[in-house]
Amino acid sequence: MILTKETLSAGPKIGTGEGVAHSKRWYVALVRMHHEKKVAERLDKIGIENFVPVQQEVHQWSDRRKVVESVLLPMMVFVHADPKERKEVLSFSTVSRYMVMRGESSPTIIPDEQMARFRFMLDYSEEAICMNSAPLARGEKVRVVKGPLTGLVGELVTVDGRSKIAVRLNMLGCACADMPVGYVEKIENQVAV
Repeated sequence: MILTKETLSAGPKIGTGEGVAHSKRWYVALVRMHHEKKVAERLDKIGIENFVPVQQEVHQWSDRRKVVESVLLPMMVFVHADPKERKEVLSFSTVSRYMVMRGESSPTIIPDEQMARFRFMLDYSEEAICMNSAPLARGEKVRVVKGPLTGLVGELVTVDGRSKIAVRLNMLGCACADMPVGYVEKIENQVAV
């Protein structure tokens, strides 16, 4: 699947989501430990779009192995809301607040394009996704041309001697997945976002 503006589903079909024309934006709600899925269920019931990044992991015990679904970003739920819905989410007893930038009072907005790439990466990656909160040097802007992530645009970075494709998320760091260098092509004349 080629990732195009028509296939991105994290935001509106028209507009950028940053202006007056479309008031719904992506925010990060901070919730109680181990309540991410419960908050997401409640948001679904009242019709507020949300996203909890989860991935399958194999857990090994002495007597058995089990595939479990684990939350990639503990205590965080992404909420796509307008100002009225944003206040309604805060009325939940399990939601403490929204993530804010240091020194500011308004919640941090995650751009629609970043959310779309992050969701695409989680949906189609066969490798485990890791979140890297440590500052990563900017990498070359690349497009994946082979494999399950074909069409994904991100940065090619090196972490612990391994090449990875990284998608940056405002205030949260980078989502990274292993990526052979031969699976990507450089995008010319563009600065990585």
